[in-house]
Amino acid sequence: MASIGFIGLGNMGGPMARNLIKAGHALTAFDLSAHARNAIAEAGARSVDQANSVVEGAEACVTMLPAGEHVRGVYLGTEGLLARAAPGTLFIDSSTIDVATAREVHKAAAERGLAFIDAPVSGGVGGASAGTLTFMCGGSVEAFARAKPILEKMGKNIFHAGGAGNGQAAKICNNMLLAISMIGTCEAFVLAEKLGLDHQTLFNIASTASGQCWSLTTYCP
Repeated sequence: MASIGFIGLGNMGGPMARNLIKAGHALTAFDLSAHARNAIAEAGARSVDQANSVVEGAEACVTMLPAGEHVRGVYLGTEGLLARAAPGTLFIDSSTIDVATAREVHKAAAERGLAFIDAPVSGGVGGASAGTLTFMCGGSVEAFARAKPILEKMGKNIFHAGGAGNGQAAKICNNMLLAISMIGTCEAFVLAEKLGLDHQTLFNIASTASGQCWSLTTYCP
């Protein structure tokens, strides 16, 4: 099993990290929240109080952060992960961020001879807990091949979307489809109410007809 660093132990990152521990990986973890650090330590990880400490002795490092600015802050600069990493370290960023930032970090990693993939996820907290997430990965074929065995401990569907930033591109497109379907589902129920159609009746029909979609069956029962 691998020695893995993990940064970002929130609603998504916490369960993902726990699944790596359950799979037998040696995890060194950091989060700004002391409560999150204590919780992951109780689950079997080594907790550290500085983000860049997770790369010490790590073969790979996973990050799950809120936004692009946090990813840049953690990876770049003289005290960033890339500057502190040993040669050969693999980085997996599962944050959902903009494509430009993902490609910026890819470039910085490549300049140091380090492997990096952007690997945002879909599946929500339930998928993170169950280890059934979908990963959309951007990066080299070689980096993806190294990352896949790690990702398989946290997810069920692992896709290589292409080069640097393409994982984030796939996630943005997927989120667009989700947003459109959520809006359409809401509008359909508003229309049903105006026309005197019971909400449950509409759900029972649409969930087994051509109007069926993830937004309907997940949010509306």
